[in-house]
Amino acid sequence: MQRISLLFAVLMLSAGLYAQPWPRQEKYILNNSKRITDASVSLFELHSDYDFPYIIPSREGITEHMLRIANFLEGATMKEFLNADTGEAITDFDKLPEKFQQAQGDFRPYSYEWGVTYSGMLQAAEVTRENVFLDYTRKRMRLLALAWPKASEYNKKVKGYNSPLRRLMNPHNLDVCGAMCAASIRTQMGEGFEYDLRPFINIALKHISEKQYRLNDGTLARNHPYPNTLWLDDLYMAIPALAEGYRLTGEQRYLDDAAKQILQFAERMFVEEIGLFMHGWVESMEHHPRFYWGRANGWATLAMCDLLDVMPTSHPKYNEILHLFKEHCKGLLKFQSGKGLWHQLLDCNDTYLESSATAMFVYGFAKGINKGWLDGKSFGAVSITGWNALSEQINNMGQIENVCVGTSVAFEPAYYYNRHVHAYTAHAYGLVLMAGSEMIRLVEDFKIIQESTLYFHDRK
Repeated sequence: MQRISLLFAVLMLSAGLYAQPWPRQEKYILNNSKRITDASVSLFELHSDYDFPYIIPSREGITEHMLRIANFLEGATMKEFLNADTGEAITDFDKLPEKFQQAQGDFRPYSYEWGVTYSGMLQAAEVTRENVFLDYTRKRMRLLALAWPKASEYNKKVKGYNSPLRRLMNPHNLDVCGAMCAASIRTQMGEGFEYDLRPFINIALKHISEKQYRLNDGTLARNHPYPNTLWLDDLYMAIPALAEGYRLTGEQRYLDDAAKQILQFAERMFVEEIGLFMHGWVESMEHHPRFYWGRANGWATLAMCDLLDVMPTSHPKYNEILHLFKEHCKGLLKFQSGKGLWHQLLDCNDTYLESSATAMFVYGFAKGINKGWLDGKSFGAVSITGWNALSEQINNMGQIENVCVGTSVAFEPAYYYNRHVHAYTAHAYGLVLMAGSEMIRLVEDFKIIQESTLYFHDRK
């Protein structure tokens, strides 16, 4: 009977009936036993034991993961403002009390992380046509628009006035206003949105263009932790807002400034021999320790994507930005781990595998292929394995695991090695939605073949 069972198994293998590589199959070769040999079955056809689904993802599968996130966030994010004295929900915003507060929630709905989340929701809505994504963003942007007029009056009249919108009304750095500005413009320009976000948009664009501290050559900078410090993160905190400002107003100055920022950051921080950006740069520093933090490189990837998305190909800096984007993607390609994810420090394999950076690289590769900036044959398979590994980080609740908490610029490695990860870290939610949106386009638009590995061909 044992011999019959073994013969049946061998025949099944030879016929390719065990062709599904996921769920994982038990390994057939555990020692030097000759139960299976190259003469009895093609060893080429034996399936590898991957740590993630090694499949061509489907639109339905990607959408399910994205809906899981949206449903979690809908329940975890505030939906209304309350009278701070009575605790009652505010419905008449013409009578907004001076003291009002956000209803309870697990996240801050008007932070830069949530600007990213709103942008991700809008992209997901466009691709999936699922109302939950659009409703999520518009519900909270509507509250911002309705509360703004009265809150702005209080802000002007009351010294030190504190409200849930205080930081948006009085931005003091790019984190406060940049990503929220980009998301607000995208919401404002969406068909059917009837509320006015322009008062905030105008303040944010004015801060980025005229008030944010800059180096003598106009490069956006900070004076922390040292005078004249560049944080790579600031490319995303400024570029999407400037790009969307150009799309909203048609004013060339926003586009030109965005291009200048990317190129002047790259001049100081892009390391050509490795194809990565270092996280921080200090004007007075004699030698710059080079730490290639994953999420910071992701912010640069997204910033270039957002600019290339709106920049006319006739712009004098277009080809230079596109070249930098391609070189950066080539650098990132080298550092994907065998588990499909990227490391916290990209070139340090003993740092942990991190989800938010992975989401941004998957997004950048997939979008680059979809827009014709990158070759699918070079970057397509990596995009798929990256998404498949990333999807395993979305737990059953819709939380995203292995996301690094907020991180400062540092000049020694132990800091990056030991940053915490937490499922309530806000950074990854919008990024995974962006990655999923571009992956849906990718798998629907391109011919992809799975043999023992993945091969990309031309568009369908």
